[in-house]
Amino acid sequence: MIVRPRWCEQTCFPRNTREGIDARNLYFERKNMTEFDGVVSALTQALVKRGYETLTPVQKAVLNPEMRDADALVSAQTGSGKTVAFGINLAPTLLDGADHFARASKPLALVIAPTRELALQVKREFDWLYEMTGAKIASCVGGMDMRTERSNLSRGAHIVVGTPGRLRDHIVRGSFDTSGLRAVVLDEADEMLDLGFREELECILDTTPTERRTLMFSATVPRGIANLAKRYQRDAIRLETKSEEKQHRDIEYKAFTIAPNDRENAIINVLRFHEAKNAIIFCATRATVNHLHSRLNNRGFSVVALSGELSQNERSHALQAMRDGRARVCVATDVAARGIDLPNLELVIHADIPRNSEALLHRSGRTGRAGRKGVSALVVPYNQRKRTERLLQNAKIVATWGKPPSVEDVVKGDRARFLADPAFSEEIKDDEKPFVEELMAKFSAEQIAVALMRLQNNGQPAAEELLDAPVGRDRERDRPEKGPRVDFANGVWMSLSIGRAHNAEPRWILPMLCRAGHITKGEIGSIKIQENETYVEIAPDSVEKFLAAVGPSRKVEKNVTVDRLEGMPKMEADTRSNRRPRGGDRDRGRGGDRDRGRGGDRDKSGKRPILRAAARSEDRDGEKGRDAKKSSFRGKSDDNKDRKPKAKKSYKPKDGASKPRSGGAGDGMNPLKRKRAPK
Repeated sequence: MIVRPRWCEQTCFPRNTREGIDARNLYFERKNMTEFDGVVSALTQALVKRGYETLTPVQKAVLNPEMRDADALVSAQTGSGKTVAFGINLAPTLLDGADHFARASKPLALVIAPTRELALQVKREFDWLYEMTGAKIASCVGGMDMRTERSNLSRGAHIVVGTPGRLRDHIVRGSFDTSGLRAVVLDEADEMLDLGFREELECILDTTPTERRTLMFSATVPRGIANLAKRYQRDAIRLETKSEEKQHRDIEYKAFTIAPNDRENAIINVLRFHEAKNAIIFCATRATVNHLHSRLNNRGFSVVALSGELSQNERSHALQAMRDGRARVCVATDVAARGIDLPNLELVIHADIPRNSEALLHRSGRTGRAGRKGVSALVVPYNQRKRTERLLQNAKIVATWGKPPSVEDVVKGDRARFLADPAFSEEIKDDEKPFVEELMAKFSAEQIAVALMRLQNNGQPAAEELLDAPVGRDRERDRPEKGPRVDFANGVWMSLSIGRAHNAEPRWILPMLCRAGHITKGEIGSIKIQENETYVEIAPDSVEKFLAAVGPSRKVEKNVTVDRLEGMPKMEADTRSNRRPRGGDRDRGRGGDRDRGRGGDRDKSGKRPILRAAARSEDRDGEKGRDAKKSSFRGKSDDNKDRKPKAKKSYKPKDGASKPRSGGAGDGMNPLKRKRAPK
């Protein structure tokens, strides 16, 4: 647990005097004997100076005697103090009994992190942790000047912290000598494998000495991490410090169901309702980050963006703005925000649903750190409710489902915070009394209160009106059993400007209406497709919501408009006896009658002629009109009417073709005994 440094206040040590130095040393020794037993003396002083009163479970676990000079695979939840844990575990190996580092000829330890921000954060933690040991710590991360990093390595560094790609570049170019490494640490190893750094990690580890120590710290241990540990670790000790019942117990999980296209408005209301000191919004893609950053910036929020397309300088400025209070909201991708620790981060918003339970825990772990409370809010479109419920179930998290804060909820929260302001309970100072008397003499109490309230709300972004989205059921067992469909009573009919002529089908009309009208398929009744228009029945309670979502343009798609009908529509009369749902008259088989040849004509009765593929017998030559039909089929002129047509041999009979009436050797050639290839 990290608290404010209080050792000076508790002991009142005289500063810059011999007595004060001796008193501080005695205080450190007592602390080392009680709370930090097993930690190197120099690191103990740094911990006490930093304000540590006790160690976290993972930090205590790495101090066990069997962990000294041993390989380890540590699985601990995010925000549990893993950086300080492997820092105090490495100290005995690196110092080798000394209290101070000698001049560094070659690096002694290497820490590999998946992202630039996490690597620089580890370096900052090591700076104060190893401050009293005289350690020189160098960073090698992408986006920074490689010449400066090469110069820092050449001057000597005891500990090197970097990302896989940049470390591999330094090793290949010969500016980073790994032959003197005593220990290698892989921080967030599971994320490095997810990002595709397996090849870089194997290249780096293959260049290190075989007798080194290898520590792997990861929130999860999938199969890839286990295989990597089996290959590069020797008799590794497995530590599991996560407890299922205490997983993120300081985080309150909330899930808000919204309309699919109402996500940005819901995020604005969640930010306004909580008014957190610092908040982070997770998105799935860089494009979403840029779009949401622009929207929030236009609405008056102090917001920064964090994604992989930004330069290292821009990312460093964004994080610094969050730390010093110039920005309160950070919109980031999963990769860019991996492992970062922002102070006073009270709210995490999932603009896009995480891809798995591990990503959900990593995102939510940015808040609720070191004993502080936090809120993790999932913005869930109602058509993704089932997937989100499975995600929470796999992560063993219980979330409170509901609707996002409305305008009334935001206003109510603003008023409650205004009334709870400590300025109302403070006493009036002497230099303030003359101006207070002047205000009371010039204005009434009601005017002063109204002006104060307006000034308070003047700089706040306005809340958004949200569409009404179904909340859904909280339990799967509450779902009623399926039964026969019952049409709506007093349903309202709508007319769509598409029909059978436009290939209209219910399978794409239904989701189109749900998406454009913000309704569910349970609120849509019968769908009657006509030749040039389609009639759709809507539940009476959903008509106004549907029309409001469509808007005055009445367009549900680019070329599809909707109109409200009065009463039951009049359906077209169906004169065809064997009508199918689409495709016109389907009395014939698919592809037409296969008994005729290609390109045949109809006779006077409207039926197609039956022309056999086999040879014709001579007794049909005298039939009236038959020769004309044959000549028309074969493209012959009228002068050749009396000419007997040559029999057409079928090398491969077609499916569904009827057999010739008369059998014999001349009825067709056997395809197994053909003498030449067909033309």
